Amino acid sequence: MTSQHYLSYEDILKRIESLNEQYELNDRYFASITDQLLASERSADEIIMDGFQQFLQQVNEEMSNMEQFMDVKASCFMGCAFCCYFPIIITELEAKTMKRIIDHWPADRKQRIMDHLKKWQANYKEEIEHVTSIDHENDPEFKKKYIASQVPCPMLDTESNMCMAYEIRPIPCRTYVNYADPQVCADNYMPKETISYEFLYDFYMGSLNEVLQELYEDGEEMFIDYPSDVWNYDYLANWAKQWISEEQQK
Repeated sequence: MTSQHYLSYEDILKRIESLNEQYELNDRYFASITDQLLASERSADEIIMDGFQQFLQQVNEEMSNMEQFMDVKASCFMGCAFCCYFPIIITELEAKTMKRIIDHWPADRKQRIMDHLKKWQANYKEEIEHVTSIDHENDPEFKKKYIASQVPCPMLDTESNMCMAYEIRPIPCRTYVNYADPQVCADNYMPKETISYEFLYDFYMGSLNEVLQELYEDGEEMFIDYPSDVWNYDYLANWAKQWISEEQQK
């Protein structure tokens, strides 16, 4: 069996530079999804849930196109979860939509997730309180401090190192990639070799916001408080605690 060849840090930088100079991202696919959603006769809630998932999938497609352009392949693999200890910050819009989608999954799957979240909260209670108190808006070291505590993502099954809600994982989980030897992630909390396609967030959120604005202006009833939910950011860990509390109150 031949060993896999991993790119050096210098090679990665060269390919990223080439991408920046020569590749032009076309937003027509995001626009097409937006048009298709707004032409739908479904309920506003269904449109939001479907749009959330379609726009996330389009982020995957755009990343795949750029990887083909650079002739690179991610060295991330199933069961690798080093980045699943990073602080994930999402909007209330995204948190509510994730929870609503989970509510629509088969009852046994939802129950497994909620049981897992309760166990996660019980096992890491003090650590969770500590990391979620770190000011992610004003503390420039918040990522390092959060990662150093090694609190797993609420959705990470630490026995299998698998995400329990992989298909609706937030955009930061999708856009953080390693093309170098995966050992760099094992050796460093924040390795220099990894890259992020975080600029795709603007396409994703801009499209989602366009759909919400249209629904709002049409007077549609929806589970989102628009526009406040679009601008309210917090740790996924805090949203997960809120999900647990909501389920306990039912």
